[in-house]
Amino acid sequence: MDTYELPCRIRSARQKKRLVKTDRDKQLIRLSKRRSELWIQRRELPMVPLEKPYQRGWKRYFVLRADIAFSIRAEFYTALLAKINTVEYHHDKTFKRKKRSKGRYGYEIKKQLLRELTPYLWESSNLDLTEQEKACFSQVEIYNVKTRQQEIRYVFTEPWRYRLKIAPNMVTHKKLLDTDLVRELDLIDNHIQRNNLEGHIHSLTNGRKSNFWRYHRGLAKYSMVKIPKYRSKETYLELDF
Repeated sequence: MDTYELPCRIRSARQKKRLVKTDRDKQLIRLSKRRSELWIQRRELPMVPLEKPYQRGWKRYFVLRADIAFSIRAEFYTALLAKINTVEYHHDKTFKRKKRSKGRYGYEIKKQLLRELTPYLWESSNLDLTEQEKACFSQVEIYNVKTRQQEIRYVFTEPWRYRLKIAPNMVTHKKLLDTDLVRELDLIDNHIQRNNLEGHIHSLTNGRKSNFWRYHRGLAKYSMVKIPKYRSKETYLELDF
């Protein structure tokens, strides 16, 4: 009995080229997912204590002033400081950096400010700001040199409640090293950098259009209110707690 054979579909040269490109894109997507998995595994590696802790430079951070620490609102400002504190590291205890003035180099103390909150952090539940804590901030408009755009920030109006403290930066723990994980991650990174695939992977996983303009258009819903960036200490002394 003769069997009827279905005619085979013969793909054109254009379809074959398209299949090769699609298969290559799928390989890059799998490679990107694998790299993300390795990054997560590397970040979740535990910290192990060192047998001999050592000092690596100095660190500078904010603490409560002595008079605020013994006030009735010490607990409130301590909890708030944990959300807006910043830490700076330096090899020198003086925290000085070079500054060029009139063709000559000098030294100046590096400035350090409390954390300024973006609109995303302001509305986010990560910081979990209470209404009383939000009342201690003011909304200001700043110019971002990198993006060349006006941006909104929420700054703490009474930074004088805290003072800077310098302490030795002691290294007591180190990240556990997984050689197999690091080796595989280095192979993937070297392959992507050597063949210049980062841009193509970004377009495959995140789309060709960036969210840059969408972010700045979203800032339009926030009202622009010109409020002094910092509240003076004299205003605080006039308040009755």
